[in-house]
Amino acid sequence: MQTEATLTAAKIRADLRLLYAERALADLEGIGADPTYMDDLLDDISSLKEAYVGAVVTEIATLRAELGAALQG
Repeated sequence: MQTEATLTAAKIRADLRLLYAERALADLEGIGADPTYMDDLLDDISSLKEAYVGAVVTEIATLRAELGAALQG
């Protein structure tokens, strides 16, 4: 049996906030000087930002369609 994991915009935003907190903590703890760690962290942040925008747009489009106000053209 397969289950489909759907991430909502709210969940992605919460995860993004955690990554921003991790970045701030890394700077405070001196790990911010490790380029490999920081590059990986910044890549994760960038990916989640893109996922967040996609999720928000999808949720807005879905709501508009459910309300009967789908965009034309």
